[in-house]
Amino acid sequence: MSTRTPANRIPAGLYTPAERARRDATIWTPVQGVLAPLQFVVFLVSLTLVFRYLWTGDGYVVATWSIVIKTGVLYLIMVTGAIWEKVVFGQYLLAPAFFWEDVFSFLVIGLHTAYLWALFTAALTPPMLMTLALAAYAAYVINAVQFVLKLRAARLQAAHTQEAPA
Repeated sequence: MSTRTPANRIPAGLYTPAERARRDATIWTPVQGVLAPLQFVVFLVSLTLVFRYLWTGDGYVVATWSIVIKTGVLYLIMVTGAIWEKVVFGQYLLAPAFFWEDVFSFLVIGLHTAYLWALFTAALTPPMLMTLALAAYAAYVINAVQFVLKLRAARLQAAHTQEAPA
């Protein structure tokens, strides 16, 4: 049985009742709920270390490792998020409800991956690497805001659905 919502039957809200039930039943929802704030904390620590390096010239190695760790957490949340999307919407990525968030996620992943490539090939100088990391982080912040707004929309939809008469 397919769990995919046909494109011509996309609900007015974020989730159909069946999708909401799958979202609430899957282990991947709390996994995302743990990984998202963890990634944000790793981002804040790394951002601080990157700025420290750029301002003082000290701490290049620790800043670099923090970016590598941040990128690893990003890959983990992307893979688990794709699994979550498959369970809830019937496709791994680009489900209509999260299409633009997923599209922008590709940019975020691309920038982080470009950083790793540049690091391991020595294609950029340390300050240029840190600047690339900041570009990746700026894209990450935009993407995080997209997801927070989507989460808020889902909560508003759920509240509205509970208030509506049956």
